[in-house]
Amino acid sequence: MNNKSSNTIDIAVGGMSCASCSGAVEKALLATPGVISATVNLATEKARVQLSKPELLSAVLAAVEKAGYEAKPIQDTQQWPQLAAGATQTRQTDKEGLMVLWGALLTLPLVLPMVGMLFDKHLMLPGWVQLLLASPVQFWLGARFYRGALKAIQNRTGNMDLLVAIGTSAAFGLSAYMMGEGNPHLYFEASSAVITLVMLGKWLEARAKRQTTAAIAALQALRPDTATVLQNGQEEVLPIASVAVGMRVVVKPGERIPLDGHVLEGEGHVDEALITGESQAVEKSPGSKVTGGAVNLDGRLLIEVSAVGAETTLAKIIRLVEDAQAAKPDIQKLVDKVSAVFVPVVLMIAALTLLYWVFLAEGGNLELAILNAVAVLVIACPCALGLATPTAIMAGTGVAARHGILIKDAQALELAHRINTVVFDKTGTLTEGKPSVGAVVPLNTNGLNDLLGKAAAVEAGSAHPLASAVLNHAKDQGIAWQVAMQLQDKPGRGVSGIVNGTRVYVGTARWMRELGVTDSALNTVATGLPDNAPTHAWVAEEDNGRVALLGALGFGDALKPGAHAAVKNLNILQVKSVLLTGDSRASAQRVAQALGISEVQAEQLPHNKSEAVAHYRQQGQVVAMVGDGINDAPALAAADVSFAMSSGTEVAMHAADITLMRPDPALVAQTIDISRRTYNKIKQNLFWAFVYNAVGIPLAAMGLLNPVVAGAAMALSSVSVVSNALLLTRWKPKLSKPETVES
Repeated sequence: MNNKSSNTIDIAVGGMSCASCSGAVEKALLATPGVISATVNLATEKARVQLSKPELLSAVLAAVEKAGYEAKPIQDTQQWPQLAAGATQTRQTDKEGLMVLWGALLTLPLVLPMVGMLFDKHLMLPGWVQLLLASPVQFWLGARFYRGALKAIQNRTGNMDLLVAIGTSAAFGLSAYMMGEGNPHLYFEASSAVITLVMLGKWLEARAKRQTTAAIAALQALRPDTATVLQNGQEEVLPIASVAVGMRVVVKPGERIPLDGHVLEGEGHVDEALITGESQAVEKSPGSKVTGGAVNLDGRLLIEVSAVGAETTLAKIIRLVEDAQAAKPDIQKLVDKVSAVFVPVVLMIAALTLLYWVFLAEGGNLELAILNAVAVLVIACPCALGLATPTAIMAGTGVAARHGILIKDAQALELAHRINTVVFDKTGTLTEGKPSVGAVVPLNTNGLNDLLGKAAAVEAGSAHPLASAVLNHAKDQGIAWQVAMQLQDKPGRGVSGIVNGTRVYVGTARWMRELGVTDSALNTVATGLPDNAPTHAWVAEEDNGRVALLGALGFGDALKPGAHAAVKNLNILQVKSVLLTGDSRASAQRVAQALGISEVQAEQLPHNKSEAVAHYRQQGQVVAMVGDGINDAPALAAADVSFAMSSGTEVAMHAADITLMRPDPALVAQTIDISRRTYNKIKQNLFWAFVYNAVGIPLAAMGLLNPVVAGAAMALSSVSVVSNALLLTRWKPKLSKPETVES
């Protein structure tokens, strides 16, 4: 599940304010010798850099700092630094909130006289008072914009800070000049209001962005700081970092399981909802696997640790979600190209606006020209463009993870919305992958419990794959069985043993005939065995020297609880389902017919599966492959988007783009649904980001927007984009899940 290269590092980048900033950082990184690839995410304020060798880290950090931004390497997920980083971000947001408050207190006295004029109340403050109020807003609170503008100039790029710094400085400078000339019409309120509104927007944006990472924060909070370790018969509380593989950990009711492992002693129910998305508590007993972060609801469990640190399931999940949020989909790369030329174009439009209102507009003058140019600079903010895609990706991958869907990269999430064909493996994907008793047919209709009890007694001493199915079914039916004596195993035929003084035989029909069972008895029982239980075990007992048939057990591979919902929900989404399996055609047809799948390819070898997937793609279909075994890996790799069950092999999960954290094929349709919703949010965000500028810039250039309104609109654009993305966090699977049936 963790495909991160040892030469790939994450860097926290501070000081970015818009898409142009992230582009400048990315450009600086890519220009550094030894950097193979680099992507910068404005929403997470992180850069992911692949190096030719780890020793180049210092050069990479220096390149970011030379570009005018802060850079700090992020330690491995094992160190869990994000929790501390989250606290730091909260303190920073609180500090920015205080700065916004100061800005509002200093700006309100400047803006209120403008409001009074609407009611014919002239409360204009003296010029020197306006200057005293506006100066700290411009040069103290607005210092961040000057610093950002200086970085942009040093990097020969443009960013939001440059636009705000130029615009507000022009308004402030014009007002200071006019005050010196004795002109009573000043515009200090415009420069102060713009700075305060932009700061308010960035503060609201930061608060909203924190919510997009809520899924990761919730996962990180699952791991306890300590574990109760059992050593030399004594319980000792140790820091989690001191716990090693093989140690035995005690987990009491109500406590979180600290690390991955398996149960040695005890029974209880465990809540794994935040890890797998499974709302029902899962029963655990000796031999059961447990996952760190899950909650032990009842019962004392003794667990042997099997994985620690970055190798735990929880750490891998967090890394997978972070990988998806760090990657850039194709649509974001297009936006980056637009953002790279956006600020220079805006500066050109502002210059043309200034020239037009000075020299060409009727009654034009320098004062009006500067104000209109300032409005153009202020409303044209590239922040919304930079946030449109990553915030939606973060929200979409986060909410998917909460429901047990781990998406490896942003490209998979982006591509999944186009899936129109889903190819399912059968065994272990749509079916449980293990035999189960599908029918118990006694020769005498009153002998069902007797038949099952005697079969269980004999099978309890057998290592045959069907034996555990018989025992499990007997347990489920509340049937108790006696201990069989003098067990005899007949390879190719079956097993027998003495039960309550009578020898009982469990085996093939051929063996029954050899023992003297009549064909008429076998045929009578056979008519009661259903098609969905194609494998049969016959049960007979010896009575006064002759063997009499008791009945038969029918075995099948039960459909998974979500199999029906998987196909039905894909039909609702207008996605075709295909069954692709190495099993026999008869077995595949039974499953396909039960689920309503019309297209079946059976008896396929691993290379045939990958060829079949490639064939669908050649027909122009966007294909998803769902599998869980080693033999599915080639087909998974051949698909446009691949899904692997977490209950399957590590090979399948490494080959897959998306891992389903619980063995529920219904999650496939839910993945397509959240992908479609996420992609729609990206398109909505980009539409509104472009609309703000496409409408706002011409209005400002025409003199129909004053700088204060422009500043408010610019702040609103970023907040609205992030807020729209956050609506994804309310997504819940709403597709139906029919009852379980057996194949």
